[in-house]
Amino acid sequence: MTETTQTRTAPSGDGERSPEFRLAMDALSGLRQDLFHDAFAYRPLPLMATDGPLTRRLSDRPRSYAARLPQAAVVGLTVIAFFGGSVAAGTMGGPVALLSGLVCAAPVLATLVRPVGAFWMSMAATPLVSVLDGSLGEWPWQPGVFICHLTVLVVVAIRTRPRTAAWMWALTAAYAFLVETVIGDGAYSTSAPMLFLSALALLMVAVRHVRREARQEVTAQQTVTAHERSRRTLLEERTTIARELHDVVAHHMSVVAIQAEAAPYRVENPPAELERAFATIRENAVAALTELRRVLGVVRAEDYEAPDAPQPTLADLDALLANVRDAGLSVEKAVTGAVRELPPGVELSAYRIVQEALSNTLRHAPGARARVEVSYVLGGLGLRIVNDPIPELTLVKPSPGAGHGITGMRERVSMLNGEMTAGPTDDGGYEVAVFLPVTAPTEGEA
Repeated sequence: MTETTQTRTAPSGDGERSPEFRLAMDALSGLRQDLFHDAFAYRPLPLMATDGPLTRRLSDRPRSYAARLPQAAVVGLTVIAFFGGSVAAGTMGGPVALLSGLVCAAPVLATLVRPVGAFWMSMAATPLVSVLDGSLGEWPWQPGVFICHLTVLVVVAIRTRPRTAAWMWALTAAYAFLVETVIGDGAYSTSAPMLFLSALALLMVAVRHVRREARQEVTAQQTVTAHERSRRTLLEERTTIARELHDVVAHHMSVVAIQAEAAPYRVENPPAELERAFATIRENAVAALTELRRVLGVVRAEDYEAPDAPQPTLADLDALLANVRDAGLSVEKAVTGAVRELPPGVELSAYRIVQEALSNTLRHAPGARARVEVSYVLGGLGLRIVNDPIPELTLVKPSPGAGHGITGMRERVSMLNGEMTAGPTDDGGYEVAVFLPVTAPTEGEA
């Protein structure tokens, strides 16, 4: 048996490249983007935020100074690098020492405005300072340029991202390896201390970046969650209102259908046009009831059971207050104006608003006294539910709920084109004030 081996030539397209090749190309692309693309772009160091626990306690002028602490720290490190370079080259004379100090200080100062460019300036300053010093006693980083390069690595890493810091450390290690291999004849090599200290410092900066990004991600997720929770609460409240108002609307539509069917029999020899008109009214009323039940079936939960009793009105307010008193809340009621029958939707919403406001008082201010004021005015209905602050000697602790109560009240008020205010009172209590407009019926409607 003869075994035949076939050799296939892979296409040269990038889509058929090996994973290792693509990984290497991605790495080179990241290097080019981080350290070569627009390396000397003008990027001034921003001021420090002054909303921290310490800086927010300062007055205006000290706070403005505190905002410039990063710039002051870089300037201080620049002075240290300058003196480090000058002292190390002091044996070579005044001009050489001054020039060596300036070469060490320039990259550190450049981190204020051109961070990536400052790294390349520091890389260039390393052999230049060695040439100015004329000694290979400490190679390749003299004391001044050692401070300079380590400072530049840390500041640039803080101002950029961990990937950029990794590239800077890799280039620093490559430079140290090249120098040690080609020229490494110095008595003392500073490559190992530089690589160790810079790796440790950059690792700490990277951890700081990761923690800050994680904190920002958590904050963003919490904001989205709170927004979604608020949106879901609003939808749930609207669904609850739709369920409750179904009985009210269905009752009126049923009355319309029955009266339209019976009306022709109350008139002797009614015209054909009148019979057709009432038949049309009844058909439309029945169709509206059918559509109403269909729509309600979409928003109704599977475990929802329609209440057997009719929806409550303001006439049931005394029973509600009695139940609240049995729960331990001392509440009184005051009614002003001429009591009259209001539209069922207004009656139901007013009852629910009072119910929710008293429930909030039970949860948030146990042991406090509450007052319910119902005002019948010419243009509508006014409600005011106010409670006193929590007594100091109460044994029951507040039990905050999910915060859906105010949302539900506002939704009911908005549905009726009303107005609502809710907030703490001057004495430490809480007040809910609502006005529900009611259009006065015309003579024909009455």
